[in-house]
Amino acid sequence: MKTKAGLWIDHRQAIVVIVSATSEEIKQISSDAEKQLRRTGSTPLQGNFEAQKVPADNKQQRVYTAQLNTFYDEVIDCIRDAESILILGPGVAKDELKVRIEEKKLGERVSSIETADNMTEPQLVAKVRQYFDG
Repeated sequence: MKTKAGLWIDHRQAIVVIVSATSEEIKQISSDAEKQLRRTGSTPLQGNFEAQKVPADNKQQRVYTAQLNTFYDEVIDCIRDAESILILGPGVAKDELKVRIEEKKLGERVSSIETADNMTEPQLVAKVRQYFDG
């Protein structure tokens, strides 16, 4: 069995499992992406210009997308050497990651994308081993 990778991902974190015939390696990667940016200043209200302290929505979205892309690139660096990749997750992050993987010319290595709720590390390892061994 050559190196294979399985991962569970959402917008906050990814748990990557690299398995081979004799070993497994687990790595957690946290995302620094913030959907709702914080206001500047030390007090909640500072006069009539409070609305100007929060960036415009399109700027927020660009920053958020850039943060997610950095996160996805870090995940891809962990799985780059795997010959086959299983992607699991509850939301759209798994699909966004697949698009990013395809942009990096590694799309043919993705063997499956499945919807899955939160999993513990042992559950994830068992799921990845079962998928690739079965």
